[in-house]
Amino acid sequence: MGPDQGEPDDRSGAGDAGGADGAGAGDKAAQAPSGGRIRRQEPGTTVPRPPTVGEARARDKARKERAEQERLEAEAEAKAEERRRKRRKGLIGGAAVVGVVGLVALGYTALSSDEVQATCIDPNTKVEVDESYCTTGSPGSGAMAGMFIYAGSPYRYYYGGSSGGVGTTVTGGTVVTPKGSTTVLTKSGTTVQRGGFGSKSTGSGGS
Repeated sequence: MGPDQGEPDDRSGAGDAGGADGAGAGDKAAQAPSGGRIRRQEPGTTVPRPPTVGEARARDKARKERAEQERLEAEAEAKAEERRRKRRKGLIGGAAVVGVVGLVALGYTALSSDEVQATCIDPNTKVEVDESYCTTGSPGSGAMAGMFIYAGSPYRYYYGGSSGGVGTTVTGGTVVTPKGSTTVLTKSGTTVQRGGFGSKSTGSGGS
């Protein structure tokens, strides 16, 4: 037996041990998680991370601020609506007052004296004559009521309308005596009928 055959070969054992150690290290490296890997979140299975104390406080503060803002806006709208309601009520009340005042004023205007010009005419021709025929004539009666007899001829007043003077035909008026509060004046300013609040008086030569 030679010297090389009697000694065990340690190199093969060391090689086997080295191989085993290398395989173990490789398995550990494969099992260790790699740094920076993004984990996929599955819908319905991933549980959200609970908020931190700071985040919870910030959310609560924002919620309270929104609620306060909504309350202030609601109060402002309510006050604006109240002002609009009062304004509408004031306008309606003012219109009612104006309406009442207008009606009262209209009533006073209706009761106040309206002036109408009286023109002495020949009733047969509607031709204007001198007003003295009516102012100094004798009032007629019966079928001549409302007329004045002057020098044996009948004359009467023509109310309103217009004419070109004595000798011209009157138009646009009436021979019906005004009633109520109308004041009737001749062209010279003589009062034939004075109106008032439902009363009247007849001057000389009145109808």
